Amino acid sequence: MIVAILIMIAIGTVLAAVLAGSASSTAQREQLLTERINERLPQTQCGRCTFTGCKPYAAAIARGEADINQCPPGGDATAKVLADLLGRPPKPVDPRFGVVLPQPLVAWIDEPACIGCTKCIQACPVDAIVGASKFMHTVITAQCTGCELCVPPCPVDCIEMRTVTEVALS
Repeated sequence: MIVAILIMIAIGTVLAAVLAGSASSTAQREQLLTERINERLPQTQCGRCTFTGCKPYAAAIARGEADINQCPPGGDATAKVLADLLGRPPKPVDPRFGVVLPQPLVAWIDEPACIGCTKCIQACPVDAIVGASKFMHTVITAQCTGCELCVPPCPVDCIEMRTVTEVALS
């Protein structure tokens, strides 16, 4: 009887070790897949996919909780790259998440109209807006991802989304 109990304990211990090893390797595979997906996303951190940024969206795709076509800034090209990576059929971006623009936009601040409230700076997920409280702000165009998150908080509506060409000419 004691031998049977000891055998059962040994079998339970071995099974627990196998399951623990399997769980950790599954978690490692999911983390690696998340990284590979995240590397292919545009890193706008815009939230249009309904997640708080590109990495949470990548993790949701890796877990099978989100589809590959929820990223308007990445467009159909990113959806295709993700489909290829995951061995799925490609699909166009779902319009429920936004419109795919033919040319990317960046924020532009009408500096004379800016009151220096800093609300745009706080909203920018990539720190592409510089300025100080009560002084005008400006956008570092090369760092702006075009997420548009700076536009709604501006109390004086001095931020517009423009093409890079339009910004260069202004």
